[in-house]
Amino acid sequence: AKLGKSLYMDKSLSKDGKVSCNTCHRLDQHGVDGLEFSIGVDNQLDKPFNTPTTFNSVFNFVQFWNGRAKDLAEQATVPFFNPKEMGLSPELLLQKVNSNENYVKTFKKLYGEVTVENITLAIAEFEKTLITPNSPFDRYLSGDQNAISTQAKKGYEDFKANGCISCHQGQNIGGNMFQKIGIFEEYPNQEDLGRYEITKREADKMVFKVPSLRNIAKTAPYFHDGSIPTLDACVQFMAYYQLGKFLDQETVDNIVAFLESLTGEYHDK
Repeated sequence: AKLGKSLYMDKSLSKDGKVSCNTCHRLDQHGVDGLEFSIGVDNQLDKPFNTPTTFNSVFNFVQFWNGRAKDLAEQATVPFFNPKEMGLSPELLLQKVNSNENYVKTFKKLYGEVTVENITLAIAEFEKTLITPNSPFDRYLSGDQNAISTQAKKGYEDFKANGCISCHQGQNIGGNMFQKIGIFEEYPNQEDLGRYEITKREADKMVFKVPSLRNIAKTAPYFHDGSIPTLDACVQFMAYYQLGKFLDQETVDNIVAFLESLTGEYHDK
């Protein structure tokens, strides 16, 4: 994991020497950069997707908004070779890693040799440590009645009563299924059609991975296209587009208080 962290933080592993994994997935910002779209090599905007957090991503059943990577190691290969992200070729990546004596020594010891696969395995090992347990809500579920506010408790009940929990559930409070966005109303931005871009199945149009809600209060802006700036707006949007209902402001405020109780603890090692 230590080797993986060094690779994750290393800006030299990009075409212009200015972009690392941490540029877009910042450890000091809950695994995101707070931008609608991240900025990759040569100041290119990485559209059409908002950067998902790397925190707790080990618990996701697939990686990326459209689920095109089956696990963290497969995910980690993509940014290196994406011309809008880090802009390398496999040859150039290996050349850069091999030019660092410490890397070569450590790879030899741990993996035998420097290969693209081993580089991504090392990064994946580090990303498995990016978990944020012990949120106020976790403590509440473990029996500490005072861990969250009365409003957040009401919000949890509202979250369940309004059906949010049918998609955002399990250990990661999401990240374990695909769902269509825009059920009662068509989603406004149709620039990317989600799973459909991979499967070409009509039924997969506007189908995306349901994101985890852990640390959600810290990872704005929201949705796959980074189009919604606040949690309040998210809750109202989801109620209208996914559930076909309008929620009163008190219910929205309660649910937001619940969502704010999902911020866990990260200890940078």
